[in-house]
Amino acid sequence: MTRRRPNYLAGVGVTLWLFVVGLPLYVMLGAGVQSRADYSAAGPLALPDHVTFANYLDSFSNGFGRYFVNTLIVTASVVAIVLLLVPPLAFAIVRNRGRSTSGVFRLFLLGLAIPAQAVIVPMFYVISEAGLYDNLIGVILPTAAFCMPVCVLILTGTMRDITDDLFEAMAIDGADARRVFLRLVLPLSKSGLSTIVVFAALQAWNGFLFPLVLTQSEETKVLTLGLYNFQTQYGIDIPAVLAAVVLSTVPVLLVYLFARRALVQGLMGVGGK
Repeated sequence: MTRRRPNYLAGVGVTLWLFVVGLPLYVMLGAGVQSRADYSAAGPLALPDHVTFANYLDSFSNGFGRYFVNTLIVTASVVAIVLLLVPPLAFAIVRNRGRSTSGVFRLFLLGLAIPAQAVIVPMFYVISEAGLYDNLIGVILPTAAFCMPVCVLILTGTMRDITDDLFEAMAIDGADARRVFLRLVLPLSKSGLSTIVVFAALQAWNGFLFPLVLTQSEETKVLTLGLYNFQTQYGIDIPAVLAAVVLSTVPVLLVYLFARRALVQGLMGVGGK
């Protein structure tokens, strides 16, 4: 049995990549437990001499709790809208071979080529005329709309992997379209469903443009806008900002850790058959 030679080049590459990924995390976590004076004196790479959690407590006194709840409402609502509309739409696209259905699918694919920045002005007028300006609903609806093209593409690719034999077996048993959708398609599309949930949650949680343009008051601010509160006319409290960033990334990190396997499987099936 021949002994394989170690791949030193791969080891060097992994080490460099670990350094690239780990350095920002170290700076963020280390700065969050330092005072502003210690951070300014020692710099971002120095080990903290005096560990303090005052920055995390100050985050809540600066409105972090309200921003967190608003972001949670937006994220949960966007995910709920996507889960309510995308699976039946993807099922209709996969099982219906008509021209109208193909046209709807092409329309959603066209949405992939339209950036939010290109339609933010008409979106502002539409939301204002609908009386939803400075309202979380005015942020939820466009965010969900811009998530749907990618989610439809992902879920149609997943549903196309379901073989026709299974659909024929359900038809022989006398199952109607509703039963096929609930008993066959949804259970076999868990990876795609997990993928669109993670994608929609990330888009809603990290959304900045729509909250910036479509909201104004403190009561409707989300986390991405709330970080501005740590900036004053004299400078930025970097340790406080990084502490708030750490708190804001914890929910997204937990979602990814629990759904990472399904996320990878769902993305692998985007192309379909």
